[in-house]
Amino acid sequence: MSFWTTFLQRISAKRPRPDGKPAVTVRERFSALKNLPEFLRLIWQTSPGLTLGNIALRLVRAALPVAMLYVGQLILDAVVTLSRQPAAERSLTPALTLVALEFGLAILSDALGRGVALLDSLLGDLFANQTSIRLMEHAAELDLDQFEDSAFYDKLERARRQTLSRTVLMAQVLSQAQDFITMAFLAVGLVTFNPWLLLLLLVAVVPAFLGESHFNERSYSLVHGWTPERRELDYLRQTGASDETAKEVKIFGLSGFLIDRFRLLSDQFYQQNKDLVIRRAGWGTFFAAVGAAGYYAAYVYIISQAVRGQISVGQLTFLAGSFGRMRSLLEGILSRFSSVADGALYLQDFFDFFHLQPRIRRPETGQSVRPFPRPIREGFTFDNVGFRYRNSEKWALRHLNFQLRAGEKLALVGENGAGKTTLVKLLARLYDPTEGRILLDGHDLREYDPAELRQEIGVIFQDFVRFQLPAGQNLAVGRIEEKDNRPRIEQAAAQSLADSVIAKLPAGYEQMIGRRFNGGVDLSGGEWQKIALGRAYMRDAQLLILDEPTAALDARAEYEVFQRFKELTQGKTAVLISHRFSTVRMADRILVIEHGQFVELGSHQELLARGGRYAELFQLQAAGYQ
Repeated sequence: MSFWTTFLQRISAKRPRPDGKPAVTVRERFSALKNLPEFLRLIWQTSPGLTLGNIALRLVRAALPVAMLYVGQLILDAVVTLSRQPAAERSLTPALTLVALEFGLAILSDALGRGVALLDSLLGDLFANQTSIRLMEHAAELDLDQFEDSAFYDKLERARRQTLSRTVLMAQVLSQAQDFITMAFLAVGLVTFNPWLLLLLLVAVVPAFLGESHFNERSYSLVHGWTPERRELDYLRQTGASDETAKEVKIFGLSGFLIDRFRLLSDQFYQQNKDLVIRRAGWGTFFAAVGAAGYYAAYVYIISQAVRGQISVGQLTFLAGSFGRMRSLLEGILSRFSSVADGALYLQDFFDFFHLQPRIRRPETGQSVRPFPRPIREGFTFDNVGFRYRNSEKWALRHLNFQLRAGEKLALVGENGAGKTTLVKLLARLYDPTEGRILLDGHDLREYDPAELRQEIGVIFQDFVRFQLPAGQNLAVGRIEEKDNRPRIEQAAAQSLADSVIAKLPAGYEQMIGRRFNGGVDLSGGEWQKIALGRAYMRDAQLLILDEPTAALDARAEYEVFQRFKELTQGKTAVLISHRFSTVRMADRILVIEHGQFVELGSHQELLARGGRYAELFQLQAAGYQ
């Protein structure tokens, strides 16, 4: 079996990626090019004017190389003709005119090149910005459980990483088209002289292209397969040097552990990549030598034709220049093709992300969308509700049957992992039940627009986000369309006791909170919690959900918060999750959940009198204060 047969079989065969998935083949790389029309359509939509201008400049610039070579041929032939004339009859005017023309073409080529670079930069920036916006808009439409799936998160991570690199692909695709046009002009001259030169050109260049394709495929496979590990490397890099983690890293002596893990993963990636780049360099040198041999064989042939007088010195220069330029262009096209094919492969990841669709959405056109009740009259009913997380066999919640009445204060009690937070996420329709249904005023929640439903719910989770924003905007997050409504923001701050926190800030409501930006001021856990509570009051919703709302507050602040909470939720429905029985006893009724299932439901006094699970937990906690 010949070397080339073996080589072609190797690059066409599927070999496993580092993640165990099959590697892409040459055929799949060509197939990935089907993504380019959609990609070009997105570029056109970004700015038709800049796109047209870019194409026009590239078309003109594509014709300049052959024009300059032809003018160079005329200059040499004119010089040879002049050298054969008597000195008295020689006139430099024709030659100098041609030199001036070539100079003008050189200036024009440089100007067009700079114009193309300028338009590429402007169009690329616009495209990157609009793509980032589109990515964020689409991510906002997807379901919460999709974000909790590792496979989805890998897609999101790859799409996010590729947003800026797609601008490079744009320039590569446009440059590819420009070089094809230039080659077409140059090919006309070579075909007229000797068509076999084109075949020799292909023989000299194609092996290098196949080699680059092979190694680009391996590079893609390596990067694609290492997506989870690269995400872990980023996490380790941030965790090992972050103001958010510095305390515990020092206290627990974690730096050695984090560094060792980072070193292990980075060394593994380095070793795999090292083997790849060494083999790529070796084969690249060999194929470059093959290409050079082909070029100089053609050069010798053209020189022999000139020596025999079959072509002029100017034609010799034109043909040699055309062949050399075509070789360079063809190498660039084939090499860039590998990059474009790689970009198209990554582009598939990009489009795959946008093909993901949420399951929780507004009812389709043609289906009736039930208007949200204002006010809520009956409340929420859990009808044999069960929920299981994606890719999990374990039920997080099962057989839940109870009613949250309109205007009622309901507390959820249970050990960590009992399913309390999952229950309120179902209530806010961040998840849909796996089995059973949730009714609002007698109708399935699926009949309502989820966006409208969430507008009527104010929820603060235990792991609330600490936004790096000014204090006023941090509060306005609860209803961001009111971010410029200072009286409403100040009212929410007063209701949550966050006004006392903001009063101590140097710039008040305009003070940047958090350490990420210059001039930012960080807050204590309790101060952050008051800000988060302010968001819930900013919402002014019919249903208020507080998940461990006072975990970071001292006893006095907790008492004040709940006195305020009782006053502000008069006539409203509220759900409260807390491990402190001094807090939950204020609720109208208390729902006890254990292992995701209903245990008991009643008021504080009723559950104590029943002597069940609630009474047991209450007595255990009360004993700690005796």
